[in-house]
Amino acid sequence: MGCLQSTQDIAGETRRRPKSIGEIVVFVPGLRIPMPLDFSEPIGDGLSKSLVERLSALRTRIVIMAGQEAPMTTKPRRTATQHGGSTLSDLQRALEDYLPVLLGLVENGNKLKHNLQFCWINQEDDVEETTMSDSWYEVLSVLHLMAVLLLSEANYLLLYNTSADGYQSKAFEECKREAIDIFLKAAGYLDFAVQQVLPQLPLELRNDLPLDLTEGVLKALCLQALGQGVEIQLGMAIDSSKATMAVKRRLACEMVKYWQQAQGYIMDLPLANGWGEKHKLFIKWKQVEAKAIAYYLHGLILEEGNTEGSAEIAAAALQAAEEYLKESKRACESFHLAPPISR
Repeated sequence: MGCLQSTQDIAGETRRRPKSIGEIVVFVPGLRIPMPLDFSEPIGDGLSKSLVERLSALRTRIVIMAGQEAPMTTKPRRTATQHGGSTLSDLQRALEDYLPVLLGLVENGNKLKHNLQFCWINQEDDVEETTMSDSWYEVLSVLHLMAVLLLSEANYLLLYNTSADGYQSKAFEECKREAIDIFLKAAGYLDFAVQQVLPQLPLELRNDLPLDLTEGVLKALCLQALGQGVEIQLGMAIDSSKATMAVKRRLACEMVKYWQQAQGYIMDLPLANGWGEKHKLFIKWKQVEAKAIAYYLHGLILEEGNTEGSAEIAAAALQAAEEYLKESKRACESFHLAPPISR
């Protein structure tokens, strides 16, 4: 069975509610942070002392680094400098070292059940921390953290790699291509979490998961990553003289599909606190914005058609685009003004 705990004095110190997170282009949920774990007790039959020590060392490293990194990810306009010896990339590498060791144990049937209490601090749930004794919960938490770190990396790449005068250099074009790969990787982690890890947890534990790790939030984050990856591709297509209008419209429609699906998964979840509500507003904004772009491109294609009735339909599409654009600006304002403020 899972064990839910809420510890205000410990979790509250790490789970911060910043008033402002500065300008962003990618919504990044607050980091879920692992709490220290005691490996001194026997944790499973057939596990060598060296393996237990390696598992302990890897996780302890993540606990320390994540605790150092969490406050920095909520501060506006982060730099690439190290903070207490920790950077996002260092933490990502530590998680990449830990995950295969952990998966090796659980996939071989040694699930460490009832021996270790895995405790993580939540961000989008009212319960500040959640403790469970099933190691698949630990795997799920690690995958979620790895995906969130990738979203943070993509935000950094897209936000801080333009020149002072706004000129989009060749280096920034490379950053956009790198960001697309990062979004796809984040989506892959989240899809694996939904398809391969969640089903391993008993139903009663799935019902006890914090909102951060529910299927709806994980799917919405996965679709967000896919949607923002397509958004970059569309921007590059618009800037390219070689891309046809049909290609641009196809990408815009694909973007609409991802954001609509994301909103469908997250809209009914009780995400009432700062991060959760802001997450909903971000998805709503991007969905409406994507519709405005899709209708605009559709209208332009119809204008070029010169067929009977196409002018009237084109005018209707362009009018719809204008209305969605107005709605998008309002949704954008609502998102940025919702706590924590993001501008």
